[in-house]
Amino acid sequence: MPEISASVAAFWDALAASFDEEADHGLRDPGVKAVWEERLRSWMPSSPADVLDLGCGTGSLSLVLAEQGHRPVGVDLAPLMIEQARRKLTEAGFEAVMTVGDASDPPARAGTSFDAILSRHLLWTLPDPQEALRRWIGLLRPGGRLVLVEGRWASAEPDEDQSYAVGSEVMPWMGGVEAERLVQALRPLVRTLRVEPLLDAALWGRPVQDERYAVVAFV
Repeated sequence: MPEISASVAAFWDALAASFDEEADHGLRDPGVKAVWEERLRSWMPSSPADVLDLGCGTGSLSLVLAEQGHRPVGVDLAPLMIEQARRKLTEAGFEAVMTVGDASDPPARAGTSFDAILSRHLLWTLPDPQEALRRWIGLLRPGGRLVLVEGRWASAEPDEDQSYAVGSEVMPWMGGVEAERLVQALRPLVRTLRVEPLLDAALWGRPVQDERYAVVAFV
């Protein structure tokens, strides 16, 4: 769906310059970054691991993964987000692949086999999130894991988000996805999984009232 992809990319490109101003996006606050470092360490396999960061945005989580000794690969649909990610990793002294592409169907140039796949707040932007989950699991090595940081945002009802992008009306998880619904989608595809609430204000730089969580699923 090229029209939808172009519209989504344009939406996020327009936010690229200011994206890192959000505490949980830029991880500029040492306290916020430290909490994300701890969570990522608990979710990821032992380093060094090959980790695909889907919808990587400006690369803040990829940078943390690199600092922890992993080999991250970032994919994002928005070219200006990827520019920021490349700059961020390079300035920190890391050589990591950060590539423009459809995170729901990662390009072969990103790689085809990973120890872990990470995505944060991505599934709500996809026209077919359940098919994306199947594709992602197919990229995992035996024993690999899928780490999904997701939520259901009370203020993001579908009828309020039609300005998001062309085709947003066909995005079934617009506004986020409840943990129970995501678990139901994943159970037939994975060996085991766990759900971890993410309500600590330190993760977001502010208190949150909506549903936020991580699912860690193993194949």
